[in-house]
Amino acid sequence: MIRVNLTSGLHFDCLDGISILESAEKAQIALPYSCKTGRCSSCKCKVLSGQSRPLVDELGLTPAEKEDGWILSCARTAASDLLIEVEDISGFVIPAVKTLPARINSLQKLAPDVLRVILRVPPNSVLNYLPGQYVNVIGTGGVRRSYSVANAPSADGQLELHIRAVAGGVMSNYWFSEAKTDDLVRINGPLGSFFLRETAGLDLVFLATGTGIAPVKAMIEAMPQLAADKLPRSVTIVWGGRAQDDMYFDVAAMPGNHIFIPVLSRASSSWSGARGYVQQALLEVQQDLSKAAVYACGSDAMIHSARLAIVEAGLPSNRFYSDAFVSSAAS
Repeated sequence: MIRVNLTSGLHFDCLDGISILESAEKAQIALPYSCKTGRCSSCKCKVLSGQSRPLVDELGLTPAEKEDGWILSCARTAASDLLIEVEDISGFVIPAVKTLPARINSLQKLAPDVLRVILRVPPNSVLNYLPGQYVNVIGTGGVRRSYSVANAPSADGQLELHIRAVAGGVMSNYWFSEAKTDDLVRINGPLGSFFLRETAGLDLVFLATGTGIAPVKAMIEAMPQLAADKLPRSVTIVWGGRAQDDMYFDVAAMPGNHIFIPVLSRASSSWSGARGYVQQALLEVQQDLSKAAVYACGSDAMIHSARLAIVEAGLPSNRFYSDAFVSSAAS
C-alpha cells in the first residue's frame, strides 16, 4: 500500500487510480479543494519526495508551478510513497455534505447579467455550511452547477446565490428564462475549503472579481459573530469589475468596520475610483502585508496573478486562500 505523508505529521494510504484528495477524504483527513476536476488551484500542494502520476490534466497549474514541484491533489494519484506540503484543515469543523430538495423563494435581477436567487429548504431540513463555501444546484436531467452561498447562515435556513448569465449555458438559460418562484431543485453541499482561517489580530483582505463577491459577502456578514479575541486588526474589501454596472450591490453599506475599494478595468472617463486590477489597487493602499491574510475569489487568471504579486510584495504564502471560478465540466 502506498502511503502519503503530510508535513503536518498526518498520513494516509492511497490506492492506485484514486486521487490523493479522495484518499485523504477516505481517511477523514481534510485538505483544501474546490472544483475537484483539475481546473482550479485550490488543492495545490508541493511534492517534497516521491512520485505521483496524473489522472486528469492539471489545468489549474502554470508551467512554472509544475516545474517547481507543485501538483493538484484532485488530479493526481501516488505512484510511490509521498511527502507533500499542504495545508491540513482537519482541525476545522466542516459540515457534512448532503443533498436536499430546495424551492426558489425569490428571484431578483441585480444587474442585466446577475440574478439573486433565494432558496429555501424544507422546514425539517437544514444545510449547515461555513461562510465562503459553495453548493451544487442540480437541475433537470441531473445538470449541476456550482454557486457560492452569498449569505451567512441564518435562522430561516435560506440560501442566497448570485448567478451570472453565461451565453449558451444550460443552467444559465434556466435561471434567466425559465425559473420561477416555488420551482423545485436539489442542492448538494456544502463544498469547498474557502472559509476563514485564523483571524485574530490580522489584516484581512478580500479580493473579488465579478460574482466572486458572493462568498466574501457571506464571510463579512458572519464576522460580527467572531469572539472578541478572534477579531481582525482591519478588514479591506477590493472588488473588481469591468464597468460601473458590474458593481451590482453596495458593499460599502454592509455592516462592520471595513475599507471598501471598488476597481474598474474598463472605466468611463467619469469614474473617479481605482482602475486596473484588484491586486494593484490593494498594493497602492497597503504596502505592509506581513500581518495580512488574503482571501481571493473570482477568475483563475486573477487568482494566479494576484497570488504572485502579493506574495512578492511580502504576504506569507501560506496566508493566501482562494476559490477560482472556472468553467463547468461536462455534467
